[in-house]
Amino acid sequence: MTTQTKIVPIPLWRVRLKLFWKSLRSSWALFAENPVGLIGLGMIIFFGLFALAHPILMNTVWEPRVYHPTMGYDMEIAFHPSQPSARHLLGTDPLGRDVLSQLMYSTRYEFVLGILSAVVTVVIATTIGAVSAYYGGIVDTLLMRFVDLVIMVPFLPILIVMSSLIKIGMLELALVIGVLSGFGSTAIVVKSQALLVKVKPFIEAARIAGGGDFHIIFKHMLPNLLPIALLYMMFVVTGAIFSEAVLSFFGLTTIEMSWGLMINITQTQGYLMRFDTWFLLIPASLAITLLCAAFYLVGRALDEVVNPRLRRR
Repeated sequence: MTTQTKIVPIPLWRVRLKLFWKSLRSSWALFAENPVGLIGLGMIIFFGLFALAHPILMNTVWEPRVYHPTMGYDMEIAFHPSQPSARHLLGTDPLGRDVLSQLMYSTRYEFVLGILSAVVTVVIATTIGAVSAYYGGIVDTLLMRFVDLVIMVPFLPILIVMSSLIKIGMLELALVIGVLSGFGSTAIVVKSQALLVKVKPFIEAARIAGGGDFHIIFKHMLPNLLPIALLYMMFVVTGAIFSEAVLSFFGLTTIEMSWGLMINITQTQGYLMRFDTWFLLIPASLAITLLCAAFYLVGRALDEVVNPRLRRR
């Protein structure tokens, strides 16, 4: 009497998870070969920990009435701004608030602004690029001409005009930057990649199997466009942080506290060009520069992972 071995099918989700993990490990190996990317990633991690440390310090070490970033005031110091000391490591601003607390507090909002605007950009750009490449014809013409129109209009002047018409906070600014970037050059880059995906055999197989347009675009094309879209997320984050700094410097946002607003306060109070109050300008300016540079470096390293022609092996 023979016994038959029962074959237990492997769940599809487990197969996909294994393939995803294998691809992730391969991509990380390529990314880790580039020291520029590792430096940028290390800087991003530092700023992330820098932001997380603020609420911990406020609840355990710092006294809120003294170190609150917007309402704090140190009554033990006679004149503000005060020089860096053991009590205030980066000194106080002209309104008597701790500069280090402001710097740490603002970091979380810079991350939220950059990531939210990047997510909006990726959603719009991948959708526009995939739909334009898949349908072609009149759909492609209309979408790409609209993209060209958005690219031709200067980015910062649009934000400045909008800030004069409506109140722009962190959320509104992130959405505006995300929409403008999504309908900008990112959509063109994603569309060029979508044209390559469109002619792949699995797209034709899905069409023969009876897959509809919606199914093919969102189930087959978009997942293959995500790597290039995630790459451009890094550059959108850099642009978003820079744009917020410029608008806040001119006092055109309603953001409670940010690095750009710290520089704005320094300028409006007359301390911008004074060397003895360097602690009012240098920390915020250096933070903007380093965080923008960090995302840019990570983006350059990811470019070598996503683009096979740039790989070293």
